[in-house]
Amino acid sequence: QVQLVESGGGFVQAGGSLRLSCESSPHVAYTFYRLGWWRQAPGKQRELVAQQTRKGDPEYADSVKGRFTIFRDNRKNTVDLQMNDLKPDDTAVYYCKADNDIWGQGTQVTVSA
Repeated sequence: QVQLVESGGGFVQAGGSLRLSCESSPHVAYTFYRLGWWRQAPGKQRELVAQQTRKGDPEYADSVKGRFTIFRDNRKNTVDLQMNDLKPDDTAVYYCKADNDIWGQGTQVTVSA
């Protein structure tokens, strides 16, 4: 069974940066059609942060445009999320998602004011 493994979360002050990474375990021979990042803050619904199809343009939530960048490597089947100018409202558990129903276990991102 394919799983996704995230890394790179942590604690950062407002204005700082973090980079999240996600890869499949085990490595799969096919390329995921869609890879992306979602997040869920306490008491809130899980929301899309950024995603990209195999050959398409990236898609971002309005709240992160200009601050976050998604990087996917089709050869390695990995997806990273570079997060700059982080704000306390970005505090959440961040999840990697592949295609329609493959999720990672989540990684905590905490941004202090």
